[in-house]
Amino acid sequence: MTDSPADLSFRLAYVPGATPAKWVRIWNERMPGVPLALVPVGAADAVGALRDGDADAGLVRLPVDRTVLSAIPLYTETTVVVVPKDHVVAAADEVTLADIADDIVLHPLDDTLGWESLPGRPALERPATTADAVELVAAGIGVLLVPQSLARLHHRKDLTYRPVTDAPQSGVVLSWPEAATTDLVEQFIGIVRGRTVNSSRGRPSAAAGTDGGRETGRRSGGTPGRSSGKPATSGQSAKSAKSAKSAKSAKPARAGKPAGSGGAPGGRGARGGAGGSGGAKGGGRGKRGRR
Repeated sequence: MTDSPADLSFRLAYVPGATPAKWVRIWNERMPGVPLALVPVGAADAVGALRDGDADAGLVRLPVDRTVLSAIPLYTETTVVVVPKDHVVAAADEVTLADIADDIVLHPLDDTLGWESLPGRPALERPATTADAVELVAAGIGVLLVPQSLARLHHRKDLTYRPVTDAPQSGVVLSWPEAATTDLVEQFIGIVRGRTVNSSRGRPSAAAGTDGGRETGRRSGGTPGRSSGKPATSGQSAKSAKSAKSAKSAKPARAGKPAGSGGAPGGRGARGGAGGSGGAKGGGRGKRGRR
């Protein structure tokens, strides 16, 4: 069953730290008749939301299940360590994992970094969420490694963060169910990839029809209603009229040449014979010439 235009909508899931605002603004400009609904999801729940059909597409963190989901890489985030402002690493511009080897490193259950081995000293318990871990950092329990967007999201005045040069990083992708690549999904893919509004890929059918009509008009060689044969017909008519006018004006000039030029013109007039009064007139002038 095909939904009517009034029933169309697009649901975009997004994980904490993702910033869909720019793409949503472009969507609203290009697709004013199709509302875009933002669906916030936890990083651990994002893939399930797409797989279960709770959203049409999503801005999610790697990894994703590529057996059922398509994904377009968007960007990779720098990993930072969140520490109290009086921590020793706060004096550096950037740090390495070795610089926090003696610190308790908190590892929340919703962690988005793919660790092969955890740095630093382990905490007694794992915080349930990144937000809970940030509270523990503020309490002086330990430090926390997260993508930079999450450090900004959970910013506190008593905390700061520094880039960690050798930590794993988090990639953000646009993902959607491969079996549900709809026209609206293609529209959003085009927006994310920076296609213009006139791009032929992912354009709504109505817009494509309009542009197609204009293209047909351009290929036909001009604006509608203008006949390509009209200028030629007009030119031929003008040429014929000019020829007829020249012929008409030339005939009296031959017959009405001034007398006194000799008998030759009179002879030509006589040869006109029964051709009409022009011949007789020519003959008379010829006789006066002989006198």
